[in-house]
Amino acid sequence: MRGRRTKVTRTLTPDAKYHSTTVTRFINKIMWSGQKQTAVKIVYDAFQKAEDDIKQPALQVFEQALKNASPLVEVRSKRIGGATYQVPMEVRPERKMALAMRWIIGAARTGKGQPMEVKLATQLASAYKNEGAAITKRDEMHRMADANKAFAHYARF
Repeated sequence: MRGRRTKVTRTLTPDAKYHSTTVTRFINKIMWSGQKQTAVKIVYDAFQKAEDDIKQPALQVFEQALKNASPLVEVRSKRIGGATYQVPMEVRPERKMALAMRWIIGAARTGKGQPMEVKLATQLASAYKNEGAAITKRDEMHRMADANKAFAHYARF
């Protein structure tokens, strides 16, 4: 029998300004069509605007915003005995960060009429203050997990 393939995790190089691999991952998620320099400019400008708005270091604002927007539990579908249950499970750390980034970027992209760096700075600042669209998504996910708490005993299967 063949075993499952192990996932190969790429090592990212830290970004030039903040020396953080998390910022590099965020830049890569912002990037469209391989335009990395545009993505870098957007992220750095957004960080600067968020830093000016909140009066805290940009990296601290970014990390706190990610921490606030990341979910603790999520529901996953489990098929048991012909029935499919929404089972609440703890979220792995890598997925927490990926979801938080995805929600912040998605909320920034939905806004219209402003440059992307302004919209992204607004989303980062609101996530830092525990409000905004990304926090709403997190709370919605927590509510779903809480509503399906009765099926938590299926998590070990």
